[in-house]
Amino acid sequence: MTRAAEPITDGDDVIRRALLDAELPSLLAALAAATGDPALLPERLRPSPAKRLLPQGGYTPREQDEARSLAFAALTAARDGLLPLGQDPADGEATMRAVRFLAGGDADRYLPLLLDELAAPDDPAAPRWHKDDLAPDRPFHVVIVGAGMSGLLAGHRLGQAGVPYTIVEKNDDVGGTWLENAYPGCRVDVSSHLYGYSFVEHDAWPSYFSTRDVLLEYFRRFADSAGVREHIRFGTEVLSADFDDDTRTWAVRVRTPDGGTDVLAAHAVVSAVGQLNRPRYPDIDGRDDFAGPSFHSARWDHDVDLTGKRVAVIGTGASAFQFVPEIARTAASLVVFQRTAPWLAPTPHYHDPVADGLRWLFRHVPGYAQWYRFWLFTANVEGGLPSVYVDPAWPAGRRAVSAVNDERRALLTAYLEHLFADRPDLLRAAVPDYPPGAKRMLRDNGVWAAALKRDNVTLVTDPISRITEHGIVTAERTYDADVIVYATGFAASDFLVPMTVTGREGADLHKRWNGDARAYLGMTVPGFPNLFLMYGPNTNIVINGSIIFFSECEAHYILECLRLLLRDGHGALECREDVHDTYNELIDAANRERAWGASTVNSWYKNALGRVSQNWPFTLMEYWERTRRPDPDDYRVL
Repeated sequence: MTRAAEPITDGDDVIRRALLDAELPSLLAALAAATGDPALLPERLRPSPAKRLLPQGGYTPREQDEARSLAFAALTAARDGLLPLGQDPADGEATMRAVRFLAGGDADRYLPLLLDELAAPDDPAAPRWHKDDLAPDRPFHVVIVGAGMSGLLAGHRLGQAGVPYTIVEKNDDVGGTWLENAYPGCRVDVSSHLYGYSFVEHDAWPSYFSTRDVLLEYFRRFADSAGVREHIRFGTEVLSADFDDDTRTWAVRVRTPDGGTDVLAAHAVVSAVGQLNRPRYPDIDGRDDFAGPSFHSARWDHDVDLTGKRVAVIGTGASAFQFVPEIARTAASLVVFQRTAPWLAPTPHYHDPVADGLRWLFRHVPGYAQWYRFWLFTANVEGGLPSVYVDPAWPAGRRAVSAVNDERRALLTAYLEHLFADRPDLLRAAVPDYPPGAKRMLRDNGVWAAALKRDNVTLVTDPISRITEHGIVTAERTYDADVIVYATGFAASDFLVPMTVTGREGADLHKRWNGDARAYLGMTVPGFPNLFLMYGPNTNIVINGSIIFFSECEAHYILECLRLLLRDGHGALECREDVHDTYNELIDAANRERAWGASTVNSWYKNALGRVSQNWPFTLMEYWERTRRPDPDDYRVL
């Protein structure tokens, strides 16, 4: 939880230096909420909604100076005992003023959501019910599959509600993708202060974008402090889950650590296996013929020393973007095979530690860490979503989907032209030929271009013809290699593979989906009572937030569904077919009107049938509103 603010004892110079590192709009809001002084929120400094994604909310240098002067006066007055600095930062009219100052015209609609994000110490999204009050004598046990960020959260929420649960985890520790992905340079591409549970402290992140090791430790620490670890069966893999129509329970068959099998009885099953957990290898002729070591980036072989080796990397997605600059330093040669160039989002501070001044302000301004997160969140409620909307009147073509999207393309192209000004050969390969937003955009602070420019690095855009015992062959030449690293992503569309899931009346989930996974709100499927999916179909967010936000929405919704069951004495509930179908028609129509749906570029957002089965096409607010409370009319009870 959030730590209490430390008293201010430092001199003026320390405060002034700290203010140079402040995120100013959120600091003014934090100070105004903590002091109750509306003078800290002058109308002329209200951030423009159109500029939320710009540094300092688009403040001009003069406006930044004014904001720092206001903050300096408040901090020194608090230090000198002239101004109280200790109101509850998540309560009162002062908070409402600060919320409206930051969120602008969106504040009234977004207020309940924003207060959820803001009030970390109170955990307002925690279940407000307990099984002992609703059905104390009713046996009810939940099995959760996966101990990554979503599975841990689901367990925590169930524990708060007094619902017994067991988490089944195939690995030997928690963390999910952050345990399995241990390649050099691995880190998150969402701000650290957003990529964490809303109800856990936000002021201790060491860097603006956390490394894999920091995130793994975060989830380990949470599993221990929340008491979730004791509910986990490690080294245990789910083989199948079968629903019994008569008892309305699930039988979850697992492979145990000793190689045997066991069956867990469950009244509900929560799948928290996610989308990015099964490495995908390319279908290239001769892949098994290579004589040297080869591995996927998500299964990095740390026993293979790449120093002085000839290394070939297939793929230029998010993982390669992070590890290529690392291994290029020691490899004798590095050949990178690119099928599709990624768009780069300029992020100068991507590898930077959180500035000392910002840390100082987190320690001394009550609630500032929450307000800082809140500011990031308001900027991402819609984020860059408007830039990927398809304009039907825009001339059809591969380059852009609207005037706004084309403007963004021009800005991003200018950035690439700056990076590769001295290497026109690389620039030609670096500029994508598809609309921004159609594929995952990668954060960049210049290290990718620097790596590709190294004398020992070669970028190849010719298609791979085959792999031989000694290396990789294209139509133009053969590239000998000692090691091949596959940075080819995940089988994201293969939801719940390889487990078998059998629902009511013997329905097979994978046969129902037939390669095209769908679910109502990404969570429930007709014919599969009391089965809930987290990070399920169409719950991936692309350019407007953190997936942990969706996990919190899903956990809340699932707990509310269980509350209905326990309160009303029903055995199970399942989504109605018509509700499911109408919802998916809405999702499909909206995804066709986004850059990732309209573009023909290859993307993991689409399944083998060409449908966007991964992405949520609307704002964060819309998902939050849809998941506050299940509508009983959406379900049939058993």
